[in-house]
Amino acid sequence: MPSTLPDEPDTLAPGQALDGAVEHETKLFDRRRTTPSAARSFVAETLTQWGRTERLDDIRLCTSELATNAVMHGAPPGSQVLVRVELHATVLRIEVHDGGNARPEKREARETTADGRGLLLVSAIADHWGVEERPGPGKCVWASFHHGVVPAC
Repeated sequence: MPSTLPDEPDTLAPGQALDGAVEHETKLFDRRRTTPSAARSFVAETLTQWGRTERLDDIRLCTSELATNAVMHGAPPGSQVLVRVELHATVLRIEVHDGGNARPEKREARETTADGRGLLLVSAIADHWGVEERPGPGKCVWASFHHGVVPAC
């Protein structure tokens, strides 16, 4: 886990650039209240198939928070949310893409509100997180987690 809570999303230093993905899976979800739960299940099933269940609870929580933000604040009504899981040699990356242009911001949640803590949780649990523009409308919000080296086939 990171030792500090950054005010802004992380950017990986050039030396930390991700190598080519060893495995990847992508799934589209309709913008619905059930999308965060379905995204969590998709990611958990994918990681279980790959035999990569270390930090699964952390990854499921971050997936849920990113998907919730996409549904509540990012994806326009009637659109879809794309979830991508990438397994690299030493990093697992979860991406959530939506068609909204508003950039998510980590903020301090008030004690009296039940929401507003999603990116605080992501920044506390994931090793890195960030937001990337993509061609056309929308953005990709991602979280990455360090893991042991993927065994060679």
